[in-house]
Amino acid sequence: MTTAYERLRDHGAVHIWRDRASDVFVPGDADLLSEEELQNVRRLPDTAAVRYAAAHVALRRVLSHYLGVPPREVVLGRRPCPRCAHPRHGRPRIDWPPTDLDFNLSRCGAQWLLAVVFGHQIGIDLEDSRGLDIGGVSKLVMSAQELAYARSRLDERARTTAFFRCWTRKEAVVKAIGVAIITDLSEVDVRPAEDGPVRVISEEMNSPDTWLVQDLPMVDGVFAALARVAAAAGPVELHRYEDLVRRTVEAAHPESHQDGDEARRPRRGVLIP
Repeated sequence: MTTAYERLRDHGAVHIWRDRASDVFVPGDADLLSEEELQNVRRLPDTAAVRYAAAHVALRRVLSHYLGVPPREVVLGRRPCPRCAHPRHGRPRIDWPPTDLDFNLSRCGAQWLLAVVFGHQIGIDLEDSRGLDIGGVSKLVMSAQELAYARSRLDERARTTAFFRCWTRKEAVVKAIGVAIITDLSEVDVRPAEDGPVRVISEEMNSPDTWLVQDLPMVDGVFAALARVAAAAGPVELHRYEDLVRRTVEAAHPESHQDGDEARRPRRGVLIP
């Protein structure tokens, strides 16, 4: 039987997992987190702490799905920053078990997205348009040409879409590179006039310089984008985390589920063009 890891590797695909974190802490979830993650939980306000914990538990369960080890045994770390070699703000990585998997997580409020891929760098970003001063932020993240494009849109909704297309694409690229917190986003040209996927150039030391960037389908005022190395053009599949959880529960308790119950079976990943 082909494993999830083999399907991801052999198809050159990107798997994107999505869910909305609960605002109620699930007993037992803390047992799956590392000490560093638990320290982050303790520093956050209550609601933010629960959402952070839920997203990181989900991250571990998804990675466990590919790696074939219990979620608590997955050891996460960071690569050195490609610009300054600082060990604390580079790209996330799996330190154990040994693997060529790469991943990137983005959270916004209760929602999260996780991209998983084999053999190359990847970045993903998720942003909620509600309650944001777009006019003020635009000047910080958009180039003069991008601002001109956004301002040329005929209505507020189109201008909002142009801004978030820019912002999420830029964040996805710098997260894929690993320099997210020390980059001037206005210098990253993401061609918002094009629906995509688009090729984005970003010249950073010790990093690929050409990225394939595409918008992801989202709803309810939420925008997202994915960036991967330009040579990696395999399929992008969208998966629901709740289906993975259901599958795991059914595998652990097969006697409680009837064969052929279509409503309980996880859906196949949805292919994103």
